[in-house]
Amino acid sequence: MKSYFENLEKRITLFAENTIRLCRKLKQDSINKRLIEQCVAASGSIGANYFEATEAESKKDFVHKMKIAKKEIKEVKHWLQLLGVANEQYVDDFRILWKEAHELLLIFSKIVHNAEKEVFN
Repeated sequence: MKSYFENLEKRITLFAENTIRLCRKLKQDSINKRLIEQCVAASGSIGANYFEATEAESKKDFVHKMKIAKKEIKEVKHWLQLLGVANEQYVDDFRILWKEAHELLLIFSKIVHNAEKEVFN
């Protein structure tokens, strides 16, 4: 089981790194500046909240922190979509990141669902 979570940690970190790399390619205009800041912050917060969850003081605390990470994933999907609209030349790159975010959301949703069963049953 540990290797699964180690792989998830790597995947979350790689997602944030790839988001940063793509955002660095974008023109720094007034629209992109705000979108980039929000997107990069949300992509990094996924991992920060996940790592906090792995050090949770209780199962209930774990569920709470994983739910926050899920919210960040949903937020980053929003910013990726908007960045794709604002930067049509990179729309395919943003779709790849959006798809990865969606897969992470499914994984986190399953983890939260299973953890909630343990906590509330």
